Amino acid sequence: MMLYLVHHGDAVGPKVDSMQPLSERGRLDVDKVAQAAAARGAKPSVIWHSGKVRARQTAEAFWHGCNPQADLSVTPGLQPMDPPHWVRDALMGEDRDVMAVGHFPHLPLLMRLLLHNDPDASGVDFPLHGLVALEREGQGWVERWRIGGTGF
Repeated sequence: MMLYLVHHGDAVGPKVDSMQPLSERGRLDVDKVAQAAAARGAKPSVIWHSGKVRARQTAEAFWHGCNPQADLSVTPGLQPMDPPHWVRDALMGEDRDVMAVGHFPHLPLLMRLLLHNDPDASGVDFPLHGLVALEREGQGWVERWRIGGTGF
């Protein structure tokens, strides 16, 4: 099973729009990252997102670019301050390839929890507005590849 963790694209500030949709640059970068992910074979069966506008817009770009047949849904546990173990626990019963589109600081914490069983593990970074592809191996996870976001 593959898990694609995606940080939403660059968004406008709350003074510009309180909903904080993707900026023009964010839309362009997200499309590039989605195309690069598809070229690497990313084809999630399900795409989860936090429900925030910028995460939904990012998820929709990946849905169009990687697998328009995928289930696309708002999923609890992907908000910026949600505990990472909520998503880890949801993944335990999953056998489909999953893409989770969310926010900082949640995504780096989730990645550290999956890779090291410790959300505070050092030496593990997450690319801003990028993607990290993890694969389940036995009871654990390994990083397979990543794509940087901003300035990609």
